[in-house]
Formats: sequence, structure tokens, C-alpha cells
Amino acid sequence: MLRYQICTRADFARLQQTPPDTLTDLERAARFLYLQRVAYGGKPVDQSFGVHLERPSRFDITRLIPLLDDVHERLASVVIECLPYNDFILRYDRKSTLFYLDPPYFKCEDYYGKGMFERADFERLAALLAQIKGRFILSLNDCAEVRRIFAAFEIWQVKLRYSVSSTKKDTVFNEVLISN
Repeated sequence: MLRYQICTRADFARLQQTPPDTLTDLERAARFLYLQRVAYGGKPVDQSFGVHLERPSRFDITRLIPLLDDVHERLASVVIECLPYNDFILRYDRKSTLFYLDPPYFKCEDYYGKGMFERADFERLAALLAQIKGRFILSLNDCAEVRRIFAAFEIWQVKLRYSVSSTKKDTVFNEVLISN
């Protein structure tokens, strides 16, 4: 499906306008991969065509084939679920489980799509995590509301640089890692 696909603004726009529910599973996967590779910042919604004048196209099938082979080999024995976080956690919670959770940042709940994660979900998630048998690591932006909601857990501040959203490469941002 991707073998002869090249990186063009016109194809990007056409695929953005193509309703995913009109495609087969394979076509939908190819569309998703193309849009994710070509979009600026890898956003799944409200994407814009990403051009880097100093670098080659991010959609280069000669480089993608080895990447896809590696991903296929790594995921060959993996089961992928698509469940709401609470159903997923309850289904797979065991003493031996380690959950890594990376929800949208606080005050950025609609970044991945409207209604997918709501502000109230942070409180629900904290209550759910307080009851699990397993362990978890949760990463979020560092703000007073996050620290209040997850105060029952261990919280570590980490400093990092965002390469996508910052034009100043020296700007350091604070995030938190939260764990039981």
C-alpha cells in the first residue's frame, strides 16, 4: 500500500479528507502511518503538512521498510487492546503488572481529539490507581492541579526540552513522574 507513495502536500490533504471508515484495515493503517510521518509534530488531529528544508522527507519508504520490519518483529507476540483506560487497567491489573500511563497534559485534554480524555478523568484516574494491585508510572506536566490530584503518590520533577513546540532549544520545561 505504501511502496510507491511519495511525500506531497496534495496527497497529505487528500488523505486527511478521506474518512477512515471508508477504508479497509490495511488502507486505514497505511493512511495513519503516512499522515503521522508527514504531519508536523505527529499530532493525530488538526495536522499540518510538515516540511523541514534542512532534512529529507520523513516519509521515505526505503527507510520505513526496515522500521516496519523491526516493529512487526517486536509486536509479533503482542496483543493490542483498544479500551478505555479504566477498563484496560481493571482487566490487566496484577501484582506483576507495570502500567506506563501518558495521558494528555493537564489543560490540554483535547489535544488528541475532543472528548477522548476530559479534565475530570484525572481525578478518576487517580482514584483508580489508588486501588490497583500492580505498579504504575504516570507522566504529566508539572502544575499545582496535577500535584494536588496525585498527592497520594510519589511525585518526581524532571526537566526536559521539547523539540517540537519550542523554537528555543535551550528552554527547559518541568514535567512530573508519578508512581506508587
